[in-house]
Amino acid sequence: MNLLSYDFMQRALLAAVLIGVTAPAVGIYLVQRRQALMGDGIGHVALTGVGLGFVFHTSPVWMAVLVCVAGAVVMEVIRSRGNQRGDIALAMLFYGGMACGKLLVSVSANGGGGGNLESYLWGSILTVAPADLVAIVVLGAFAVAVTLGLRRQLFAVCQDEEFARVTGVPVRLLNLLLAVTAAVTVTVAMRVVGLLLVSALMVVPVAAAQQLTRSFAATQALSVAVGVVVALAGVTGSYYVDVPSGPAIVLLAIAVFAGCTALAAPLARRTARRRAAGTERPRRPDDSAPTEPGPALAQ
Repeated sequence: MNLLSYDFMQRALLAAVLIGVTAPAVGIYLVQRRQALMGDGIGHVALTGVGLGFVFHTSPVWMAVLVCVAGAVVMEVIRSRGNQRGDIALAMLFYGGMACGKLLVSVSANGGGGGNLESYLWGSILTVAPADLVAIVVLGAFAVAVTLGLRRQLFAVCQDEEFARVTGVPVRLLNLLLAVTAAVTVTVAMRVVGLLLVSALMVVPVAAAQQLTRSFAATQALSVAVGVVVALAGVTGSYYVDVPSGPAIVLLAIAVFAGCTALAAPLARRTARRRAAGTERPRRPDDSAPTEPGPALAQ
């Protein structure tokens, strides 16, 4: 039987497309700011929201949204005021969110609340309910609107906060908005990719695109394309092989990164030869904003 004849697969594939677009579109700003692991920290905080959802018998997705947004805002405020180092704030989110979430889930299980925690940790194509899909569509639309609609402003803030502030860009507001958008993206992706792996889909497609592109816009476009392809392929593969969708998506993304890395050197040599021969197309003005080479992953 065609996999599209199943309602759960239709929901899972639609969710995969939305997640494939959203995660890299937000992740590229985190990579530019050397905060590639921020999504990982927020993912652990989201476990507290899932636990609250189990305890109060309400939607774990929307509870995770509320908790993640609060955690991301607190972390951003601490970072901007310089009271604590960013890595310490991230560690507090990481361990505190995970411990609180596990505690709440245990209390819920003892009280009869139960719940399939594994599907939230590693993702599952079987658990994307119609209500979850509505939440993914709404939250994904918000994240895409922010990352694409405010691309120039967010890029300026991520490149040089002080320069952006001098030029009149509302740096604090944009930093908070980016933190909230990252939190929203984590909760969007957790049903398919899983809380423990969602950060990889925000970072790895961006790292792969950076191997082949030189401008911010091109990197964002290619990373979104990679995100959609690996998300769809991972969900489809998990259906046929009967494995969790999150690990399948992440391993495919890493394979794409390895392929792009292998192609990068020959393409660079070809470009150098064309420049030496004077046949390289001049770069347009809007191509002039380069991405950070080798993100926080490599530097």
